Amino acid sequence: MIGPAGAAAGTGPGASGGGPKGAAAEPAAIAIAGLSVRLGTATVLDRLDLEVAAGEWLNVIGPNGAGKTTLLRAILGSAPFTGAVRVAGLADRRPAARARMLAYVPQTPVMPAGMAVIDYVLLGRTPHRGVFAGDSARDLKVAGEVLDRLDLGPLAGRELRSLSGGERQRAVLARALAQQAPVLLLDEPTTALDLGHQQDVLELVEELRREAGLTVVATLHDLTLAARYGDRVALLASGRIVERGDPARVLTPDTIAEHFDARVRVIEDVHGPVIVPVARNLRERP
Repeated sequence: MIGPAGAAAGTGPGASGGGPKGAAAEPAAIAIAGLSVRLGTATVLDRLDLEVAAGEWLNVIGPNGAGKTTLLRAILGSAPFTGAVRVAGLADRRPAARARMLAYVPQTPVMPAGMAVIDYVLLGRTPHRGVFAGDSARDLKVAGEVLDRLDLGPLAGRELRSLSGGERQRAVLARALAQQAPVLLLDEPTTALDLGHQQDVLELVEELRREAGLTVVATLHDLTLAARYGDRVALLASGRIVERGDPARVLTPDTIAEHFDARVRVIEDVHGPVIVPVARNLRERP
């Protein structure tokens, strides 16, 4: 199994079963209270509050410079902050502790020259074995399962930089999944991908979430993709979450105009709203 160690398929919102009556509720996968981040003299995040339930997929949207990447880095523990960030009820900020709980797919990952795909994916096992320890049989098994699940098995021996854009993105996702962390953070996972590969990556994340009970927090620029994949959206602007909830409620023409300075038409669809830009210099058609 390539999901969190010890996790069972079918966990997350809406899963059947549960503990006895009176049992304590499961803590939120991520609980943020009063989070503030300053970079130099600029306040990027300002007393932000946010909760993400275990097994939920939340998409964070917002205009350029709103602090979406900074929010992920604060959750990860790689950006200094004030306030509280708890992952599965724990506030431990040590990188090693966070790496066992959180897997991160950055917007612009480092692709080491001369490294084979399998060795890159095995880097995801570092939180479980230490930096200088050798690869165990368990590490190799997990990495092999992840590569096969992402259709990268035949490319395991290939040099990382020789892969296509879509293959590289899957390799980065494979490294994150090899961590077997219960929470997956995705920073613009569809950047530089064509439409088909965007669908492939997001649909794969959804499959893995349902199979392994992963909690997913993603930042996305494409509002239609943000509406059609995941459970909720959170709109980040001026350092705070200004709207959150069902995409159909949050992604209205007025809200998009206010925070993105964009004129759009929203088309209702059974799979979620479709956001269509409207040229400012063209008259409305009947």
